[in-house]
Parts: sequence; structure tokens; C-alpha cells
Amino acid sequence: MSPLEQNAALLVVDMQNGFDDPSWGKRNNPTAELCVASLIRHWRAASAPVIHVHHHSSSPTGCFWPGTPGSEPKIQATPRADETVYRKRVNSAFIGTTLEADLRSRAIESLVVVGLTTNHCVSTTVRMAGNLGFKTFVVSDATATFDRAGADGRARDAADVHNAALGDLHDEFAQIVDTKTVMLALTRKKS
Repeated sequence: MSPLEQNAALLVVDMQNGFDDPSWGKRNNPTAELCVASLIRHWRAASAPVIHVHHHSSSPTGCFWPGTPGSEPKIQATPRADETVYRKRVNSAFIGTTLEADLRSRAIESLVVVGLTTNHCVSTTVRMAGNLGFKTFVVSDATATFDRAGADGRARDAADVHNAALGDLHDEFAQIVDTKTVMLALTRKKS
């Protein structure tokens, strides 16, 4: 990974307490929150843009219903007052928000995406970002997902679901990188 562009944005997707609900089941990447927190710290230290996306459930019984603890950000990804937070009701951060227009108005052409879940909101947002022409990176160890049944009903382990989702994105919609690689690219950018 070459040094990141000066205004590459860190896009933090759905790092919310609702994903701690046991109804989601078993998850991979138990240290994803630590990686996200580390990237946010480094991004802020570099005075680079950190952008948050939060999901709001459409139903009062949803894990992310506005005003409930589940809709609140995880402690590792709490937005600062000067950081933009987009609220969405669908999988893509670009649908029903001004994210694309705001990125373009700020001349942001590169996105580094972290968050939950790899195969849903991260994947959908990344696919759209790639199709919209943004140079997009997904941080594999700063994303995670849950066990999920396949279309044939067979159970799939979260690690396999995660790996398949990243594989579908790589070289088509984004480059798949890890936290260490991104931190190195961010450090080179500051030099």
C-alpha cells in the first residue's frame, strides 16, 4: 500500500452497541474494536478526516432503534464533536445520506473502511464506494461478522463468512489491507 492521499478518510461503519446483543451469535475478529480504536487515534493524530456511519433500525424492536443503548457507538469508536456522523436505515452509507456529495465537496477521493458487519453494511458501502469511483480500502482485522447460514441452509462459521465477503470485494471494489499496513501508509503520508 502506497502512502495514503493527504485527505483519505477513515470511514467507521456501524461500530454500535447493538452488535453486542447475543441474538447475533458467534463473531470472528474479537480484537476488531481494538484495531478500529487504534486507527481512529492515528487518524486523529494525523489531522485526517474520520467519518462515522450509524445504523438506525426501522422497527422499535431492532437492535439499533434510535435512543436505545444499542444505537449508541461502541466506546472504542465514539465520535468527537468535530467528526461527521451519518445515520442510515439501509445497508449502504450512501443511500439516504449526503455522504457522496459531502466527500466530493471535501475533495476526498480515498476511503479506508472499518466496522461491522463485513458481509452486510461494510460490503454494501464498499461496493457502492468502488462503483462511485472512490479509491477504497477495507481493513480486514478492523472488520468482523457473525456465523450465518448459507442459502442452502448450511451453517457457515463467521471467519468463513468474513473471508468470503472480503474475497468478493478484493480487486473488484477495494483493496483488502490490515491495520499494520494502513498505519504504515498513514505514517508515510505524514512524512
